[in-house]
Amino acid sequence: MDADRTDGLLTRARGGDAAALSELFQAHEARLLRLVELRLDARLRRRLDPADVVQEAWLEAARRFEAWSARGEPPFRVWLRLTAVQALATAQRRHLGTGARDAQREEFTESRPSVSAASAAELFVASATSPSQGAHRAELCARVLAALEELDELDREIVALRHFEGLSNEDAAAELAIEPAAASKRFVRALLRLRPALEALHSGVVSEGA
Repeated sequence: MDADRTDGLLTRARGGDAAALSELFQAHEARLLRLVELRLDARLRRRLDPADVVQEAWLEAARRFEAWSARGEPPFRVWLRLTAVQALATAQRRHLGTGARDAQREEFTESRPSVSAASAAELFVASATSPSQGAHRAELCARVLAALEELDELDREIVALRHFEGLSNEDAAAELAIEPAAASKRFVRALLRLRPALEALHSGVVSEGA
């Protein structure tokens, strides 16, 4: 959706037009679903439908829209994503309990669920291979997964935001509350560290011992 259309819908929504707010949400729904899918805890894949989390996010966004509108910050698209992240965190705490967090990762995951390395690896592999490749595809996925697991959580988050979710560097930085220069540096560094695994993926080559 272009900026003029978004601005027009926001003006209407601020005036109490529920249909305009609904249209704004629908324009972002697919990206919010991808956001949840990338961060859903593997233990909950059979118990928690990402679409249900997105619906909860929409209800919360509708409830809090007036308060956000009074502030006007962060940008609507970033605020909506953060609302979805909070909805996912709440749902996962409800299903897993607060004691399920890894203490070593608590500082980052306390406020937002971390990107699943397994989900990111599956997306990388799906974009470069076909299911018919069978065991070879599984080996490639394992190699990409190992590379992703070597990244720290914030770097995996930057890769997800920029590569899979299509955010600009500025929006990614705003969502993570870091400077754009830091976000850009982290993204480049993460891609450099992933390069060997991704090159093997796109060439279809699995080295011995990979």
